[in-house]
Amino acid sequence: MLKRYKTLQQPWMKSVLLIQDEILSALRDFLRSEGFIEILAPIIGPVTDPGIRGAQQVTINYYGARFKIMSSMILYKQMAAASLKKVFALSPNIRIEPLETIATGRHLAEFRQLDVENAHANYYDAMSIAERLLAYTCKRILKNRRNELQFLERKLEIPKVPFKKLTYQEAVEMLKAEGFKIKYGEEIPWDAERFLSSMFEQPFFIIDYPLSARGFYDREDPERPGILRDFDMYYPEGYGEAISGGEREHTFKAVVERMRLTGENPADYGWYLEMLKDGIPPSAGFGIGVERLTRWICGLKHVWDAVPFPKVPGIVSP
Repeated sequence: MLKRYKTLQQPWMKSVLLIQDEILSALRDFLRSEGFIEILAPIIGPVTDPGIRGAQQVTINYYGARFKIMSSMILYKQMAAASLKKVFALSPNIRIEPLETIATGRHLAEFRQLDVENAHANYYDAMSIAERLLAYTCKRILKNRRNELQFLERKLEIPKVPFKKLTYQEAVEMLKAEGFKIKYGEEIPWDAERFLSSMFEQPFFIIDYPLSARGFYDREDPERPGILRDFDMYYPEGYGEAISGGEREHTFKAVVERMRLTGENPADYGWYLEMLKDGIPPSAGFGIGVERLTRWICGLKHVWDAVPFPKVPGIVSP
């Protein structure tokens, strides 16, 4: 295997990085055209997103206090949206993924996520922004980086909007029909996720996950107890999950009840719960991983080929 500084000099890697540069510009340009304001993401804080599917958080000593390195800035997005209404940030995240995730080809211990939040929006509004964002980004790449795509031998098409929507229940039934053993109420396993993704030629959504599958911040549908107003977007061709998002629980009472259901200690979330007591508007949003987006657009086998300085689970590297 080449040393990383040599890999960065390879023509294929240069093409990937040029495409990624255009992706970043396209993401920002689209959101600004929709009235979103870019903010700076936190890197450390008293708490971070607990809903990270078996990955470990990193704790540091911050002047005598226990702080977390961000695994997601989702709680901070709600704070910012209460002020600026429509916000986004390029958010660095650290998740110490289990060693077995290296087999998926799409997990990193350090990654960048575009986080988006929209006050007074519902999850259908958020899905509309997400699908149009993806279509716009593909259009920009085809316009400005077609030569690099051709060098990588990648055939990319602009996805057709709106994307197909499956409920979680429908997705589970489809997978069970293919022989997968999935218990209702759990996250869709990585191997099943890859298989489901491979069944489609266009990006698609899975919506309405059960309450037991997600964290305390996704909003339960008041008319359908036990069902969340949330979604995942999947890339086609076996590339798996692209985006996770939904509406947010935003009242103090509802969030504390959900924290207790998920085993979280409300005392750890002092600033967040104080904010909810004071009152914030409802909102909806999502996060999209930049490296996974680059991987899909470039047609790469592994996500660590979609970042200049990868941190692969279990591998100590520069």
